[in-house]
Amino acid sequence: MWLEPSRSAQAEEIENLLANDDLIGDFSKTHLLPTVEGKDPGLKYISPGTLAAVLTRRFSGFIESSVVVDCRYPYEFQGGHVKGAVNLPLQQDVVKFLMEKPIVPLDTSKRVIVIFHCEFSVERGPKMCKFLRERDRSCHQYPQLHYPELYILKGGYREFFSQFPSHCEPQDYRPMEHPAFREELRKFRGLRR
Repeated sequence: MWLEPSRSAQAEEIENLLANDDLIGDFSKTHLLPTVEGKDPGLKYISPGTLAAVLTRRFSGFIESSVVVDCRYPYEFQGGHVKGAVNLPLQQDVVKFLMEKPIVPLDTSKRVIVIFHCEFSVERGPKMCKFLRERDRSCHQYPQLHYPELYILKGGYREFFSQFPSHCEPQDYRPMEHPAFREELRKFRGLRR
């Protein structure tokens, strides 16, 4: 009788975890927020309606703290942003705000979630989300993370503002390519490189 080499239960458990793409970054549980399909299959996207539900505390029984990270340039942010959002357009801003003193839930049964966006959530928001995950991973033993649950707002601020202007302040939308801010755009593009 020929015996196959047995696989360790731990290796099998790791394979099962990796096969489930709905688990948060530290594999401890599934994503809380309903997700939608987005441009980058490696990221989790939420709809503007889901962000509105987070802002109106419909998930308060599960979320201790939510951070909406607006990756647009300051002139865009000042022209209208999601109420309560923080403007972190540069990687150094993200490190200072989220990594120097990480947000830790007091109630360990509740979650800390971070939602990134930019104007359309096609470039700046997703890049910053990936940057945070990479920086967070580099500070821990795999798979531990400070922020295991990260999301991207599908459609970005433009789509959110069109659907939920009452959740924005001021209730306005200033595009990145606004003609009155060409010099600021040039400056920030240089800083991002």
